[in-house]
Amino acid sequence: MLRFGILSTAKIGRELVVPAIQDAENCVVTAVASRDKARARAMADRFSVPHAFGSYEEMLASDTIDAVYIPLPTSQHVEWSIKAADAGKHVLCEKPIALKAGEIDALIAARDRNKVLISEAYMVTYSPVWRKVRALLAEGAIGRLRHVQGAFTYFNRDPGNMRNVPELGGGGLPDIGVYPTITTRFTTGKEPVRVQASTDRDPDFGTDIYSSVRADFGDFELSFYISTQLAQRQIMVFHGDKGFIEVKSPFNADRYGVEEVELTNQNHGESQIFRFQDARQYRREVEAFSRAARGEKEEIVTLESSVNNQKVIDAIYRASEKDGWEAV
Repeated sequence: MLRFGILSTAKIGRELVVPAIQDAENCVVTAVASRDKARARAMADRFSVPHAFGSYEEMLASDTIDAVYIPLPTSQHVEWSIKAADAGKHVLCEKPIALKAGEIDALIAARDRNKVLISEAYMVTYSPVWRKVRALLAEGAIGRLRHVQGAFTYFNRDPGNMRNVPELGGGGLPDIGVYPTITTRFTTGKEPVRVQASTDRDPDFGTDIYSSVRADFGDFELSFYISTQLAQRQIMVFHGDKGFIEVKSPFNADRYGVEEVELTNQNHGESQIFRFQDARQYRREVEAFSRAARGEKEEIVTLESSVNNQKVIDAIYRASEKDGWEAV
């Protein structure tokens, strides 16, 4: 069993990842750390975790854990991933793992010198939903892929939420713009070469709250919009000359609807629906990470892939400041 320490008591850890680890077959949570030991103890008690630490450094120095899960504010991801790696711990860090592609070089160096695993927590890449989409594309189910279309939106104007605080790495592109990008790259095995984009910022927060993006992958195009101040919506569609694939609730199925992939043929005369009643993408993520950390052969999100994904986000920001295409 890979023994996880949780670095902070953040909501995503409490509600999604810690329950997934505790439900998994090959890993377990043995420690929780917070700068407030009472908060760490309360979360540890909630999940019957034996150890609670009043500082992150204390937990990293402990021999009660083999790996850390980091759900800190985005601006702290690189710093604490490196500190965890230097303490000899494997690292599963929430997305985005960095705010600039160039920052990931230091993570690669920390991974290599400490011979540990560092992986960005893109749970979608472990979901059977997205594995199915990848398989359908590979077998030519929709013929030649020409266009991918996506949307990811929610409404949040809470000034205390980290997503609305620039200093903490807030903004729509770091939070959700990464998802249409990672899923398109994951399912097609292709990388975009250039992007066009427009982005709006909140006048009070200063964070990006809406982006419309066009990405050129050479053989096909991806267009998507994201927003932190629109009515809640998620969709991804892969359109080919022989049919199209629609992913109904592609990123957060538990909040946006059923986990379902629909394949429709060229003349719209026939559809196949693939349903995934219990995809448990967070559990699959931590189990795959744990196998890889133990040296087993496993497909995970590598830091090299993280660099490529962040390069797209960086290019979108640059493209938003100009007319025309921006090279990735």
